[in-house]
Amino acid sequence: MANFRVGRVTQEVQREVNDILKKKVRDPRVQDVTITDVRVTGDLQQATIYYSILSDKASDLEKAQLGLEKASGLIRKELGHRLTLYKTPEIMFERDESVAYGNRIDELLRNLNKD
Repeated sequence: MANFRVGRVTQEVQREVNDILKKKVRDPRVQDVTITDVRVTGDLQQATIYYSILSDKASDLEKAQLGLEKASGLIRKELGHRLTLYKTPEIMFERDESVAYGNRIDELLRNLNKD
């Protein structure tokens, strides 16, 4: 039964954080950030939010991480207003490496076919 609740909270957090980033956060560093996944602990106390950006430059990645960390208080406050939870989960942002990993696999497969 608890797994269903965690799943619902995960979906709600992802949807709301995407909305908050589009409508409430005015920081240009997080303008192109897309939330790809959310992992919530079983007790709903912590949420790890995975994001990706279109740019592969290290400076853009660093700026996006700093912008998200700076906006985390506002995002958590807005989540508290939008979600009906006893306690709003603590949020942490991590870059989603799966897109870069998939691109690397595609590149290796293409190079394999060339030889």
